[in-house]
Amino acid sequence: MPQINTSFHELTTSDQDLLTEIAVLYYQEGATQDEISKIFSLSRVKIGRLLRKAREEGIVEINVRYHPVYSAQLERRLVDKFKLKRALIALDHTDEVEQRKQVAILVSGFLANNLTENSTVAVGKGRNVAAVADHAGIVIKRNARFICALGGTHRSGDSTNADHICRRLAKKFGGISETLYAPAYVDNPKIRETFFEHPVVSETLNQAKIAEFALVGIGDMNENSHMVQLGWFTPQEFTKARLEQGVIGDIGGFDFFKINGENANTVLRSRVIGLGTDDLKRIPNVIAIATEDRKVLAILGALRTGSIDILATSASCAMALLSMED
Repeated sequence: MPQINTSFHELTTSDQDLLTEIAVLYYQEGATQDEISKIFSLSRVKIGRLLRKAREEGIVEINVRYHPVYSAQLERRLVDKFKLKRALIALDHTDEVEQRKQVAILVSGFLANNLTENSTVAVGKGRNVAAVADHAGIVIKRNARFICALGGTHRSGDSTNADHICRRLAKKFGGISETLYAPAYVDNPKIRETFFEHPVVSETLNQAKIAEFALVGIGDMNENSHMVQLGWFTPQEFTKARLEQGVIGDIGGFDFFKINGENANTVLRSRVIGLGTDDLKRIPNVIAIATEDRKVLAILGALRTGSIDILATSASCAMALLSMED
């Protein structure tokens, strides 16, 4: 059912009241345009124009509830178009947190149905991945192993840290978690190489590389992205990478790519301690999650890398991807 919104832009109070009254009668009370025209002594054509104005001004928001059959059709189209094994499509939700939760429910269910005893899952960072660990669904316990595919952060209690996510996933599904004892991001490539040479770090990454599953998020190059908010990169570094090098997003927080799916040889990548796109390509079941509409372009580039097997997203993102690829 359409929702009445009290954000009216620059309309006068009398205009707001009139549009709201008409919208309530038509959308919530079920009155016809003929009936409303008689109540307000206005022509039916005028009522139609006012209803359109109410939609344009945000007084009325129309949300379409998709039938499950429609979601299944979207999944098939995505699978065929991008050569995926599965596409997990959640219904659209206006609240970003709720949208993330709805997609997480689907991913959690997929893992519950596909993890087996002694399965290994390489885990990335981010809010969408963390939402899977936080979903309190009932699952069958597995003796699974969840390995960090990315280093950690200095912020204690950060729920989007790969290590914290691994621990919560291990508690939820059963089994154990394995920490990558290195920071996620360092100041320069030399420090990065030193960490990669350390046997503890290299062994953990080698184990992540041969995982059966990977659970990663897709990020965009927005100056307000989570990585910028956490202080790992500056807004200027993101802007430069986007404008000068054509970088449009990252997978898992550890590798960056262009719109055509090519790896971006950028200074950002030379500071990350974690897996790369080529490593993901060798993992048979890479589950990539992105729920935000603003990330559609980044999702498209990520799909073109050829490293994603299962995409988890919203219906609106799915439709936008199909439209852009067509």
